[in-house]
Amino acid sequence: MEDIVIIGASGHAKVIIEVVEMTAKYSIYGLVDSFKPKGVKVHGYKILGPEDEIRNLAEKGIKRGIIAIGDNWIRYTMSKKIRQIVKDFEFITVIHPTAIVSKSAKIGKGTAILTAVKINADAQIGDNCIVNTNSSFGHDSVLGDFSSIAPGVTVGGNVTIGFCSAISLGANLIQGICIGNHSVIGAGSLILQNIVDFKLAFGVPGKEIRTLQKGERYLSKVDS
Repeated sequence: MEDIVIIGASGHAKVIIEVVEMTAKYSIYGLVDSFKPKGVKVHGYKILGPEDEIRNLAEKGIKRGIIAIGDNWIRYTMSKKIRQIVKDFEFITVIHPTAIVSKSAKIGKGTAILTAVKINADAQIGDNCIVNTNSSFGHDSVLGDFSSIAPGVTVGGNVTIGFCSAISLGANLIQGICIGNHSVIGAGSLILQNIVDFKLAFGVPGKEIRTLQKGERYLSKVDS
């Protein structure tokens, strides 16, 4: 199996580790993280150091991996940093064995499809996305790069979700609507109409609550 590196060492990284182990396609060489001490183990794998360690890994021939960071904007900025360090670093896609992915769906690089996810016909999932546990993504729908679908979300058919947007726990999006770039849909919301860029929307039915700043945090520190 080819060696890879996992970037991040939070709770989401633990989930990604287990998916990689289950698929038995790659061997995890170690983790890269800026906040935990070098040498500390997470699920049995050592933290090798901060992001700059990727340069040393590339010299050893390890130039593939996945960013296991839940926060969309942080995942985006990390991807840019990694590409600055190693221009030809390749982000791998991981799909949990229990996920059901239509043969006509398209899944981008660096994306994680997790436990019991359903992705339907002609859906398009962008690069470096997260589609989390027990979520359903409808036919012909599009998830923009660096966006995320939280556990228990249902997205209807022909929905478009923009760049770096987050659909939070248990939210429901009816068919045919558009969610803008850098927007966040609050947990448990029912979205019946379009949501524009940089908006927090929440409620049943969901309404735009306020404007968001680019990169504004929406996850707890432990989840990001």
